[in-house]
Amino acid sequence: MTAATADNLVDHHAPRKPVRVWVDGCFDVMHYGHYNALRQAKAMGDSIVAGVHSDAELLLHKGPPVMNEQERIATAAACKWVDEVVPNAPYLTSLEWMDQYNCDFCVHGDDISTLADGSDSYKHVKDVGRYRECKRTKGVSTTDLVARMLLMKQDAPDNVVPEDGTCHSDVDVGVDGDRNADACHVLATARKIVQFASGNREPKKGSRIVYVDGTFDLFHVGHIEFLKRARATGDYLVVGVHDDQTIRAIKGPNHPLLSMHERVLSVLSCRYVDDVVIGAPYAVTDQILDGDYPVDVVMHGSTPTSNNLLGQDPYKVAKERGIFVQLEGPPHPVTTGSIVQRILINRTLYEERQKRKTAKEAAAVIAHSKEE
Repeated sequence: MTAATADNLVDHHAPRKPVRVWVDGCFDVMHYGHYNALRQAKAMGDSIVAGVHSDAELLLHKGPPVMNEQERIATAAACKWVDEVVPNAPYLTSLEWMDQYNCDFCVHGDDISTLADGSDSYKHVKDVGRYRECKRTKGVSTTDLVARMLLMKQDAPDNVVPEDGTCHSDVDVGVDGDRNADACHVLATARKIVQFASGNREPKKGSRIVYVDGTFDLFHVGHIEFLKRARATGDYLVVGVHDDQTIRAIKGPNHPLLSMHERVLSVLSCRYVDDVVIGAPYAVTDQILDGDYPVDVVMHGSTPTSNNLLGQDPYKVAKERGIFVQLEGPPHPVTTGSIVQRILINRTLYEERQKRKTAKEAAAVIAHSKEE
């Protein structure tokens, strides 16, 4: 058969088989590093299947998770780059599980992931050439976030406003547990924000615009459920994320745990969010309501609202316009404060986890260098 004849037998109009990508992980205290890995993995294929390890698997291979299994599953499912979530994924990445969900290959960051015995978690998929790497996001990890929380004073008051009424960004990390927020925060570039905002659309004419605002620190399932409910009441959801100085003035010098840019990236990763106002004012102003997208509804959850530094209700203007709505129902049990308390109450347990993880990673690096 000639080459020309063989070419004529090929159906050039046949649909291409969609590429399915397996990404497994803990997704514990999910942060913008997790989201960035999922974003990069999605660019390598058509759909992402996120395998979430069970609490038992994490306890065996890594240490006690901060968030439980159901919380981690819900957070992964809310990521806009995830198409399917699989619970109870094995920590040793399995070809059988990948085949069961018709995944062509798996993707992981370029850092080292090991089992309890120090062996490579991805050895089986690497052996058969079904492994791809994405670039690890520097400067953030669950280990890092746990360390930030461990540096907080357990008895630190929640609403401490500096005596001079200003906000300070130069709080040093000391032996007594104070933290320098700026020292551990990572600033996002314009390119990174554009990457995370990719796929967000403009509102259609006549769309019902809903606006919500907040800190969104340690972006978690409580935030996600609130955003999901808010988005369901309209057609387009705009989220205002407060800057670090404002939050420190209202909540005290131990807040926020993540910088504004880190928090913005996490919010942009949520499938229920259409746009973000970066550094939104604490009080909802006329400028916000009459901005690029005229706001139809301003929503707030059932958690108590602190007045601004002038003692005023931050939703005063929205209430005067008759567009303020408070979501009904009790507050979600998971809050930023409750997550921090999980760490502080079990401080010794998590400090031991941090030490074990550091030692394990160091041993893995040495073993990897010897192999090379």
